[in-house]
Amino acid sequence: MKTFQVVAARWLGAGMLGAMLAGGVQADSHGEKQDIVDTAVAAGQFETLAAALEAADLVETLKGDGPFTVFAPTDEAFAALPEGTVDELLEPENREQLAAVLTYHVVSGKVMAEDAMGLDSATTVQGQDISISSSDGSVMINDANVIQADIEASNGVIHVIDSVLIPE
Repeated sequence: MKTFQVVAARWLGAGMLGAMLAGGVQADSHGEKQDIVDTAVAAGQFETLAAALEAADLVETLKGDGPFTVFAPTDEAFAALPEGTVDELLEPENREQLAAVLTYHVVSGKVMAEDAMGLDSATTVQGQDISISSSDGSVMINDANVIQADIEASNGVIHVIDSVLIPE
């Protein structure tokens, strides 16, 4: 995990995580919602995702106007990948592949859970479709369960998922 630690240390060294974890809420000091990246970092369960966004040079994109819908895998979801997968994806020479995996978790527009439950699929920013299914009030994205929905941000919405989506 040395590569992850280096990237995570750079992310933490920027002071973003520590400053945002202190609040742990979706609002800044002026009562306004934070963007998707800052909201995810403040939640404290997306350190691997944050490091991956940094390594793929996608932080500024997801801080943009949007709106975006992000299906955000937790740290536990990344940890469940085969050993060495995260380290390999974080290598500089794999930046394009990492970006493809990450953008496969993003849909243009703001899709709230209630709206998602009425869809069968959605096209990701990466270009491939993800399947959406719902049963008994729960939603699945491909084979991932949505474990927390509708975390609103200033430029979209985050749905927390329990596994990493891998494009074909």
